[in-house]
Amino acid sequence: MKRVTYSMGMTLDGFVVGPDGRFDWGDPDDEEFRAAIDEVRGVDVHLLGRKLHETMVYWEDPVQAATWGDAEREWADLWNALPKVVFSRTLTSVDASNTRLATASVGEEIERLRAEPGDGEVAIGGATLAAAAAELGLIDEYRVRVSPVLVGGGIPYFAMDERRVDLELLSTRTYRTGAVALRYGVRR
Repeated sequence: MKRVTYSMGMTLDGFVVGPDGRFDWGDPDDEEFRAAIDEVRGVDVHLLGRKLHETMVYWEDPVQAATWGDAEREWADLWNALPKVVFSRTLTSVDASNTRLATASVGEEIERLRAEPGDGEVAIGGATLAAAAAELGLIDEYRVRVSPVLVGGGIPYFAMDERRVDLELLSTRTYRTGAVALRYGVRR
């Protein structure tokens, strides 16, 4: 059965987006970007909320692509080939590579995708979507890149609704920027 991972960057005070809606504090350097490329190679399907989907459409923009280096082109090739499922209450369609709107609940979609052939991960991006999956106990691994900045509020990485989840440290990595990548598995 495929593992479900939740991977996003956050500030030291625990937010994926600041109170002003910005997340530019999380721009990765080359080393961190390479780690993201390596991580996405292990994904079979990526689940996104509407806001993250709208942000990630950037990787299909040919105008932007003209300014990309080799790493950005590699990421875009991997991202655009990756099957994606968008959860939205407002979108009626999506116009992006290998992307479809969810047709069932978060729990139903994840269980169906877990049962499909393949050994890659079901990755979740987006704090609100991840909170819905966490509430159902469907996340197997949390991956967080903590950036050395405090923003004082915004959208939290962990919206757990006072539910305890015991974790086991799987790995850590410190980057030159001062960011720290942490991987935790859920203890069942």
